[in-house]
Amino acid sequence: MNPHAKLISSSSLALGTTIVITSNHWAMTWAGLEINTLAIIPMISKSHHPRAIEASIKYFLVQAIASATILLSSTINAWSTGQWDITQLTDHTSCLLLTTAIAMKLGLVPFHFWFPEVLQGSSLTTALLLSTLIKLPPLTILLIASNSLNPALLTTLALISTALGGWMGLNQTQTRKIMAFSSISHLGWMTLIVIYMPKLTMLTFCLYTLLTSSIFLTLNTSSVTKLSTMMTSWMKNPPLNATLMLTLLSLAGLPPLTGFLPKWFIIQELTKQEMTLAALIAALLSLLNLFFYLRLTYYSTITLPPNTTSYMKHWYLNKTSFSSIALLASLSTLLLPISPAISAMF
Repeated sequence: MNPHAKLISSSSLALGTTIVITSNHWAMTWAGLEINTLAIIPMISKSHHPRAIEASIKYFLVQAIASATILLSSTINAWSTGQWDITQLTDHTSCLLLTTAIAMKLGLVPFHFWFPEVLQGSSLTTALLLSTLIKLPPLTILLIASNSLNPALLTTLALISTALGGWMGLNQTQTRKIMAFSSISHLGWMTLIVIYMPKLTMLTFCLYTLLTSSIFLTLNTSSVTKLSTMMTSWMKNPPLNATLMLTLLSLAGLPPLTGFLPKWFIIQELTKQEMTLAALIAALLSLLNLFFYLRLTYYSTITLPPNTTSYMKHWYLNKTSFSSIALLASLSTLLLPISPAISAMF
């Protein structure tokens, strides 16, 4: 991509996210979402591959429909209440439309269909942005308007997203699609707790962003896009693959790694809110995610290629340092001991 075009897209992405986070007016929020959509499309389609073009068109259509639904919801609410403040969402139809639009933008079930396909058609770096930064504006709207939304509907969407994210990720062989269904499952956990403790939703999102960034940067460094490539990536940089294994286990939520922290807090809070059944279902559904994370771990560090060859494998003695990956991976695995200090903040 041209450096000037890349600078404009990156600046617009930051501007759109900032507008959504800082505004209380529905029109400004809608404008920020539109800027975000237009800024990320050149990044998706920059490879000029037919799959990338298809992904950018799918992303544009879904996001345009979601933004139009948000505008319709805010207009109906302004018609009935006479104000455009995000926090004053009282109309029942507006609440239902906003829930639909946010679920579409986040990729929650049943509006998840676009997310794996778009990630598969994007580069690993763009897929990282789509999985983390692009999710922040709609998640912020959900946090602001959470008190006005239907708790039963959000809980249902969250549990179904957790189930489908784990179930659909079982039979995937493309790492970007696996990470897409992992994102759907984690967004289900965030949506499950958003009404009862919004701060915990932001903590879960921050930790998910940390873990996902570490994994995507590691996969990008090793040029791993599918499981068959991952099976031979240990030859390029064995320490990097060992780091990837720990980060994947942390994303799965295994103690004593960092990924266990948000799930522990969410289950604890759901139990306090007398939602023991929902906490139990979410904990059991996380076993589906654990299966394909362990599968990725198995392929990355334990197995050899299944096909035997008659020539010696070459070691790639590349001495490039990965300081950012080392920092992110360290934070992704070692933050659990500070959980008492984090719990005191709530």
